[in-house]
Amino acid sequence: MPDARLSYPILEFDPSPEAIIEPGREIAPLANAPECCVLCFFQDVITALVETGRAKVISERCSEIGSHPVYELDVEGRRLALFHPGIGAPLAGGFLDELIALGFRKFIACGGAGVLDSEVAVGHIVVPDVAVRDEGTSYHYLPPAREVHASPEAITAITRVLERHAVPYVVGKTWTTDAIYRETPAKVQRRRAEGCITVEMEAAAFFAVARFRGVIFGQILYGGDDVSGAVWDSRDWQKRASVREKLFWLAAEACLEIGDSDS
Repeated sequence: MPDARLSYPILEFDPSPEAIIEPGREIAPLANAPECCVLCFFQDVITALVETGRAKVISERCSEIGSHPVYELDVEGRRLALFHPGIGAPLAGGFLDELIALGFRKFIACGGAGVLDSEVAVGHIVVPDVAVRDEGTSYHYLPPAREVHASPEAITAITRVLERHAVPYVVGKTWTTDAIYRETPAKVQRRRAEGCITVEMEAAAFFAVARFRGVIFGQILYGGDDVSGAVWDSRDWQKRASVREKLFWLAAEACLEIGDSDS
């Protein structure tokens, strides 16, 4: 039987540690960069922090979309970086690589996700420890495999913080896809059968980039729209402002918790 890797470019993994465009060569590290960084998908939360003067720009990344500010804020005397990673694995994974080049080493992302089980309520916290790699970016950072894991240190920090605040949560598998409009009923059932609780667009790439670069990465998601039924249910998941703000602060505390565990 012919080797599938010779037929499908996505499987042609090259383990070379350096690429033609290498972030570590092209991006100068920030002087005295905080080691902890939260990747927050909630622009409303970031905007509120900026407008109240809590988040200040310390750097910026750029794309054809425009400027992507890197912020810093003080959390009870601790320095924490903050960044919106964009949407989708290629953009978010690329920005993570650039943030690592800037000098950040411990990351927690917070965002929403579709649920594959209607019993996962809107706002319920899901901590993905494994991501099914149904996107493309992760295959350029790690050899082909069905799944990729979050950093155990990050999972430990996240769950410790959630338990400290008595926040109900579930740890489980997420399905990362590039195509939000191709989550077909058959695929949803297949992912449910292998244990996936949520579906989103970035986790597998995040976990793969972090593993390749040797940094710590974890993620906190909240249950959003429901794709488990015959008809999509948005459940107004993007309007849960209080949930989104609370999730950010839990992510911030968890990220700093990693730093504490290493000190």
